[in-house]
Amino acid sequence: MSVADLTWSSPDGLALHARDYAPTAPVSGAPVICIHGLTRNARDFEDLARRVAALGRRVIAVDVRGRGRSARDPQPLNYHPGTYAMDVVALLEATGIERATFIGTSMGGIIAMVLASIRPEAIAGVVLNDVGPELSPVGLARIGGYVGGDSAFATWDEAAAYAKTINGAAFPDHDDADWAAFARRLVDETPEGALVLAYDPEIAAPFKAADPEAPPADMTPLFRALAACGPVLLVRGEISDLIDPPIVERMRAAAPAMTYAEVPGVGHAPMLTEPEAWDAIAALLAEAD
Repeated sequence: MSVADLTWSSPDGLALHARDYAPTAPVSGAPVICIHGLTRNARDFEDLARRVAALGRRVIAVDVRGRGRSARDPQPLNYHPGTYAMDVVALLEATGIERATFIGTSMGGIIAMVLASIRPEAIAGVVLNDVGPELSPVGLARIGGYVGGDSAFATWDEAAAYAKTINGAAFPDHDDADWAAFARRLVDETPEGALVLAYDPEIAAPFKAADPEAPPADMTPLFRALAACGPVLLVRGEISDLIDPPIVERMRAAAPAMTYAEVPGVGHAPMLTEPEAWDAIAALLAEAD
């Protein structure tokens, strides 16, 4: 399969990176743009991207600024969804893509919601992976407890142990081989041989600067705008601590046409290659164009 490095410039001049997967079947529809979660990167989508490419779609898996091979921002307070959404607009303009289906995991789904308020005509459909306009404080507290923490490891076994510590509750059936593979997505090896998390620890700066007493932002208007763009699929992990069943019901009330898939035995966030998730994604892609 053909996978290329795609680079473009952000509106403020940062060099950004994505993985660009060419379709491996006759082209069947608009490209698919995958956007990862807070501390993750484009590697999260390497298995899903190959499946989507086999349906005849170009797939672009983004490294959000400060993650993966994208440049780090010298002004850490820029690390927020509004900035990221404008980076996606710059990607669309650089590639000449007028319309795409978006797959957003966690933070990536929030970026898609913001994008709906900026460039609604660019959204053919969207998959929200374990994210919505409301987020459970339980999951937010868990994520806030590790983001920006220790980021270096002596060995790959140590990196795998870290991956299990952070994500073990979400993937209780993973074995040692799974965690070793997981670590390869989370961690980079520098030219000097050091093993470090593949993100800028300063992405935690907006969390630290936020008023802990302030009420959470109401993203429902953004979610409604997104639902007006095209078909929406919500994928939820059955044991997710970020999206709970009451939130799902409120999302269904706000967007009655939204489809829903739940992945059993998985928390935040599904990898999207699970049968329940994949079947629903394939159905959305068939509808989105």
